[in-house]
Amino acid sequence: MPPVNLPEVSRLEAVPGVRVATVASGIKPGRDDLSLIEVAEGAEVAAVFTRNAYCAAPVQVARHHLETSSTRALLINAGNANAGTGRRGLDDASQCCQWVADALGCEPTQVLPFSTGVISEFLPMASFASGIPAAAEALHADRWLNLAHAIMTTDTQAKGFSRTLKLGGEKITLTGVVKGSGMIHPNMATMLAFIATDVGVSKSDLQFCLADAVDLSFNCATVDGDTSTNDACVLIATGKSGVSLDASQPEWGEFSAAVESLCSDLAQAMVRDGEGASKFITLEVESGETVAACKQVAFTVAHSPLVKTAFFASDANLGRLLAAIGRSGLPDLDVSLIDIDLDEVPLVRRGEPAESYTEAAGQAVMQRSEITVRVALGRGSAQAKVWTTDLSHDYVSINADYRS
Repeated sequence: MPPVNLPEVSRLEAVPGVRVATVASGIKPGRDDLSLIEVAEGAEVAAVFTRNAYCAAPVQVARHHLETSSTRALLINAGNANAGTGRRGLDDASQCCQWVADALGCEPTQVLPFSTGVISEFLPMASFASGIPAAAEALHADRWLNLAHAIMTTDTQAKGFSRTLKLGGEKITLTGVVKGSGMIHPNMATMLAFIATDVGVSKSDLQFCLADAVDLSFNCATVDGDTSTNDACVLIATGKSGVSLDASQPEWGEFSAAVESLCSDLAQAMVRDGEGASKFITLEVESGETVAACKQVAFTVAHSPLVKTAFFASDANLGRLLAAIGRSGLPDLDVSLIDIDLDEVPLVRRGEPAESYTEAAGQAVMQRSEITVRVALGRGSAQAKVWTTDLSHDYVSINADYRS
């Protein structure tokens, strides 16, 4: 099934201070599956990783390297997650970093490894031994679109966006790519995202900026409620534009807003390409006591198989929404205060069916490929937004056939 209203990406802007290469190493036969990102000396790199306790070997190695060294390169492979592989998996990830270091003339601790694909299979090390030197020879500034394609697994479409804006009178560039289609749920998702800018930012400010952006974007995206072993999001700041920022400057707000906007586009692109998805659904929960409480309601609705299948069937089944909201676990939830809207159509007012609601009006909205459900809790001023999909026959087929 094609993505829901996701345009094909045809060009991505190069970011000064970053070079990219992709090669076909044989991990996923017939396509580029091994990617190398070279980062200019002096650049700063921030990252957030999965919170899954069974995190993959490359996640463990990348976290350690990021904490102990400056970063000069990122290595990404598709087709094999190197997760659930124990001590051998860690040794293999470290060996790959050593091969990158040998090829680029840096230290192995300056290399961050990333993997995506099937869990509990060992890396085919011969593919890395030959692919890494080939990738090092092919590095080029203008290969971001190749990267977007090479990191795909069950994705049906490459995903990437660029931004340019003026800061301090100078043009700056932001480019990012992401992969992810299933096993998508916050903390983070089964996703890999790589974003770069030519602004100069300290590592601490860059980490703060990324964490905020991820919380408002990738951590608001869910397809199926499963959190991966491998996800990571990386933000690189090379400083090559000549513009340097810190969080105390007036331009910081504009820069951080651009990072958040780019992350939101990438996160929504994953949901639009959710496995088997035919609908892109926005859940807006407002007038809650806290943001966390609003998210709790939104994710309960987003993860309900009955709600998701109703959307797939274009069935305006009010009862499924009410049931999910009611079991969301908020203490002392007063349903008599709740309003619910389906796009422009009122469903519920003060906990009861809206007088103006008609089945025909609800059905007309449910036929759309993009739908917004608004839930007002009547408990406070907090709000939150979550993006999700319906649940189709294709989702089951894709995941049933994933390893065959």
